[in-house]
Amino acid sequence: MNKNGVKKTKKGTVKRLIKMLFEFYPVQMPLVLFGIIFSAVVSSIPSVFMQNIIAIVEKSWKSGDWEAVSGQIVEFVGILLVLYILSLISAFAYTRMMAGITQGFLKKLRVKMFNGMQNLPIKYFDTHNHGDIMSYYTNDIDTLRQMVSQSIPQLLISSVTVITIFSIMIYFSVWMTLIVLLGVVGSIWVTKKVGGNSAKYFVRQQMSIGKAEGYIEEIMNGQKVVQVFCHERECEEDFDKINEELFHNSENANKYANMLMPILSNIGNVMYVVVALAGGILLLANVPNISLSGMAIGISIVVPFLNMTKQFCGNISQVSNQVNAVVMGIAGAERIFELLDEKPEEDEGYVTLVNVKEENGELKECKERTGMWAWKHPHKADGTVTYERLKGDVRMVDVDFGYEPDKTVLHDITLYAEPGQKVAFVGATGAGKTTITNLINRFYDIQDGKIRYDGININKIRKSDLRRSLGVILQETNLFTGTVMDNIRYGRLDATDEECIAAAKLAGAHDFITRLPEGYNTPLTENGANLSQGQRQLLSIARAAVLDPPVMIMDEATSSIDTRTEAIVQKGMDALMHGRTVFVIAHRLSTVRNSDVIMVLEKGRIIERGTHDMLIEQKGKYYQLYTGAFELE
Repeated sequence: MNKNGVKKTKKGTVKRLIKMLFEFYPVQMPLVLFGIIFSAVVSSIPSVFMQNIIAIVEKSWKSGDWEAVSGQIVEFVGILLVLYILSLISAFAYTRMMAGITQGFLKKLRVKMFNGMQNLPIKYFDTHNHGDIMSYYTNDIDTLRQMVSQSIPQLLISSVTVITIFSIMIYFSVWMTLIVLLGVVGSIWVTKKVGGNSAKYFVRQQMSIGKAEGYIEEIMNGQKVVQVFCHERECEEDFDKINEELFHNSENANKYANMLMPILSNIGNVMYVVVALAGGILLLANVPNISLSGMAIGISIVVPFLNMTKQFCGNISQVSNQVNAVVMGIAGAERIFELLDEKPEEDEGYVTLVNVKEENGELKECKERTGMWAWKHPHKADGTVTYERLKGDVRMVDVDFGYEPDKTVLHDITLYAEPGQKVAFVGATGAGKTTITNLINRFYDIQDGKIRYDGININKIRKSDLRRSLGVILQETNLFTGTVMDNIRYGRLDATDEECIAAAKLAGAHDFITRLPEGYNTPLTENGANLSQGQRQLLSIARAAVLDPPVMIMDEATSSIDTRTEAIVQKGMDALMHGRTVFVIAHRLSTVRNSDVIMVLEKGRIIERGTHDMLIEQKGKYYQLYTGAFELE
């Protein structure tokens, strides 16, 4: 951060941005670059033609030979006209091309960002604000759009024009060029002072916009809670503070931005007058000219210099005017590059899940779906490949884990879940129940110990194949835009309609689905806002059922279902869990007591384990939880 509180830009951001543009458009970008340079140079050379025409007129005035003069003037005007026509064609071509490049670049960048985001570990989303992630695709992309489509071309045009005009000035007169440079120094000083303040407040404005949008989203989502606790007035006051901050930053940003151009324009006007006076004084004093052309100072030099001064100062103003857009664009680009540079989820696994069929007592890999799966295990030592049938045997041995290396949340966890067993985790909030299931999915990797799946260390199993063998039903349901059928099929995209309907019946969702306006073709939007929480949970259970995995993880799967609905779905849940290894996290007695083994966790340790009856007899922690739950129910 600098002294103004603005984050310093990283070196190489603009270079990397331009490099990406050329990588995405290796043919079009050089053409655009050529068109911009050609147009900028052509816009700078009329002063040279003006000098030549005035010099010819001066010479002819003395000699009286006007016929030769008119021919030369027509020739110069003709050449200039051709150049202007070519410049117009060039400008038309590169502006159209740049419009396509800009939108195409942003499209490819969004794809690159989204594809990269899909490969990020769950930890990234657990540690980053979702609203902030969304702003990468909205605010940051928009600032980048303005920078790529407008600021960079304008900066390039102005820079080439300034360099060309400066070269022509030096060619004509060093003295008058020095006078113009004094005005440039003043313009740069004003740009640094006024433009710097403008850029500072524009960056703060973007931060305030994000804060305001985040607060509005938060209050919209919690509007019922706001009204239940009568916090409308407090919310209004908090929003007024945030809105006042946004107003203050926006007012200052636009105040300084609006001041900059008039000041620079008037500096240009003052320089026009100063150059005119200086040229007159140099003419009257007959001061020897210093130039590359070797010409003496005359009307043919002073008059074009006035035009060049106006053009030179105008382009300096254009450069200054792009400062704010460039600062905001670079800030947006840096944030986007930070997302792109996030390390993807590491996956060193080489054991894959394949379809197999049994021939002569041996498992044979096949492409068609057979309903039988096996782990394909290549052995690096001898180059052989073995197939281990997917059964659902999960074992954790002496596992330690912490979300942060110095803060262990699971201590010495050892458990065995044989195929077909139902294992329940109970304990207070924060005891580590969900963390254990996150480790089985390899959403996080353990610090110490081992986790084996069908006898294979899960670190050797490719993550996508590991997760394909696991069905997960979370407490928080996520439904996607599409029909009810689409959301059930999300569990297995190649599932038929009949398989999806069978899964819905198994989960107990078929009855309410058939009562929807369009049945299975009813469209769902906004995470299924037109369904109740219990109905959304039933769909998530059906989505897991259609996957038909050997291992099921149910994290408070029935927490959002009322007791009557739970009785309806419990039969389907039992059918769904039959023959599978099931890990259940639940507080309700009905989903815990029939487990093969119940594990009681406290502060990241397993303090009790056994069947329901065994733990009740012990009258320990589970007994306390059981009696408390019984009283509540």
